[in-house]
Amino acid sequence: MNYVLVGIVLGLVQGISEWLPISSKTQVLIASTFLLGLPFSLAYAFGLFMEIGTIFAAVIYFRREIVRLVKALVGRGTSQDVKLLKFVVVITLITGMIGVPLYLFVINLVTSAVVGIPMTVLGVILVLDGIVIYLTRKRYVPRRGLNELTWRDMVIVGIAQGLAALPGVSRSGMTTSAMILLGVKPEEAFRLSFLSLIPAALGAIGVTVIFSKAEVVQAVHLINVTGLAVSMIVATGISLVLIDALLKFARSGRVLILVFSLGVLAIISGILSSIFGG
Repeated sequence: MNYVLVGIVLGLVQGISEWLPISSKTQVLIASTFLLGLPFSLAYAFGLFMEIGTIFAAVIYFRREIVRLVKALVGRGTSQDVKLLKFVVVITLITGMIGVPLYLFVINLVTSAVVGIPMTVLGVILVLDGIVIYLTRKRYVPRRGLNELTWRDMVIVGIAQGLAALPGVSRSGMTTSAMILLGVKPEEAFRLSFLSLIPAALGAIGVTVIFSKAEVVQAVHLINVTGLAVSMIVATGISLVLIDALLKFARSGRVLILVFSLGVLAIISGILSSIFGG
């Protein structure tokens, strides 16, 4: 087996799918099933573990925001820093409350990745929202920012992120779409979604190590240390490019194109997860 080639493929899959409204863990699950011959439960755990590469990219890209969070944590941050810390803490806690039970349910009871319905439904909702925006307010632009988010909004975003523990459901797709539907500015929605990946992904990796250590070790053994290292490097590099490109696109103000694009990608992701994940 060419471990470098396998690592490149898995890194590309992880680095691209993490930031788009398509489920990265499901894409890695499908890729690792074909490349390494992994059974569902093992490939699912490995898909969550593979988020290490995208964590590196998020930490590098959002290093200034992380410094702000640390300052707020030690009581030296601004009111904006404290608000950002509250957002990250609240949605991370809600994500854990929803995501951990779902993970255990999937690992123990689900035998295939036919869970494309949530993403398909989300895609339909986004497309319908885009149609409503077009028909009623062609110049509508979401204007809410971090300061305007309420506790209720944070809980909703946390629930959306927690549901991403299901195979076939995209974390970035769920959180970004939830915030856009709540009226958050697209650039802010993407930025907050990508930043919240860091604690969520760390938690996902921790859960897989605690509850699926044997599966992760077996998958890492099959891909080899060389392949794993290559996949991390590739995923980090691709992620840095994609994060910047998506934030620039969100900043462009083309809300209709953005909403429709997210909706169509979510629908395609849901359908493909149902077809190929089974």
